[in-house]
Amino acid sequence: MNLFVIGQGGREHSMIMKLAESEKVDRIYAAPGNGGISDAAECVDIDELDIDGLIDFAGKKQIDLTIVGPENPLLAGIADRFHEAGLAVFAPGKDAALIEGSKQYAKVFMEENGIPTAAYASFTDAAEAKFYIEKQGAPIVVKADGLAAGKGVIVARTVQEAISAVDDILVNKAFSEAGKSVVIEECLNGEEFSLMAFVHGTNVFPMLPARDHKRAYDDDLGPNTGGMGAYAPAKDISSETLAFAAENVLQKAADGLAGAGRPFTGILYAGMIMTNDGPKVIEFNARFGDPETQIVLPLLKNDLLQVILDVLEGKDPALQWEDKSCAGVVLASKGYPGSYKKGVALPEINSDGDTFVIHAGTRKTDKGIVSDGGRVLFAGAKGKDVADASEATYKWLAQHVHTEDFFYRTDIGQ
Repeated sequence: MNLFVIGQGGREHSMIMKLAESEKVDRIYAAPGNGGISDAAECVDIDELDIDGLIDFAGKKQIDLTIVGPENPLLAGIADRFHEAGLAVFAPGKDAALIEGSKQYAKVFMEENGIPTAAYASFTDAAEAKFYIEKQGAPIVVKADGLAAGKGVIVARTVQEAISAVDDILVNKAFSEAGKSVVIEECLNGEEFSLMAFVHGTNVFPMLPARDHKRAYDDDLGPNTGGMGAYAPAKDISSETLAFAAENVLQKAADGLAGAGRPFTGILYAGMIMTNDGPKVIEFNARFGDPETQIVLPLLKNDLLQVILDVLEGKDPALQWEDKSCAGVVLASKGYPGSYKKGVALPEINSDGDTFVIHAGTRKTDKGIVSDGGRVLFAGAKGKDVADASEATYKWLAQHVHTEDFFYRTDIGQ
């Protein structure tokens, strides 16, 4: 089969590395790809939002299946357009992807379908939002309604911090169109975890629970990012909790979307928190998580392409997992998630037998691989447990990363 993967980050590189293991794969193309993906697939210079260009390419290259990585093309309706062109695609349609594209829609959807989540209110008027915050008190969570690359969520420890967040989103338009409205939620306490599933209609096949670290710095300090590291499985999440989440979160979401005429096909991601009242949903994503994908897929025993084909055909893919743990750490550009330099030369990237390296924001040039984003590389390893995997990862980073232009957290999985 000829495959086409849309995207350019670490998630897509990880997907491509796993897909390339399949004996069913002939060629893999990626649009636009990155400096590492170009070693595993043929990169084509088409923007992930140039849907006409992507459809044209898929038709000319006789692509058998397109897999969409990032969220922006999903909300732009890429899956709907591919279906209209008679092209097979593994991704949710625009209506189904709204569960990620609008936090307000997601909260209403969860209420209507009995999915446990935090109490909330939505506002377009800054004064009303501030009045609500003053009445509720802090800590409290302020979210930009739309897509903001993981950065539109502010966990405010004080009322003033929450009010400033409202000003940033609604008044100063810090997140542009994503900040037309804000969702303000109660602040939930507990351990967070991510649970992804392969979904087609009302068929739901959960993966291993993972834990992502969103804050930029050690000890969960600093601003929220797209994710600075992750590990799987999150073994503190009991089998009973996972069964509850599978039935009352993932299955209810799939059933609810199908019942609303928005059937979901693709990867459904639930970001959850384990509270004293049980697990509650923080957010839904309509695609593979990043960086969770990079530590979940290496533990999957199955042929990833065969899993996707089985799911699309309505079959149970019979997911099997290695009895190991996987942990990984993001190497980020200094200044991320704020402003940062691009085009910085990277050290020679040589993974050893114990570790693997995923490219995220990189670009291949005549002079070698250079940085091209905030999150640049993802170093990871498998081990007998999370501590073992984490130790191998940090050993590799200490040996290979010697530059003042990048940083990474030193406490992932510890």
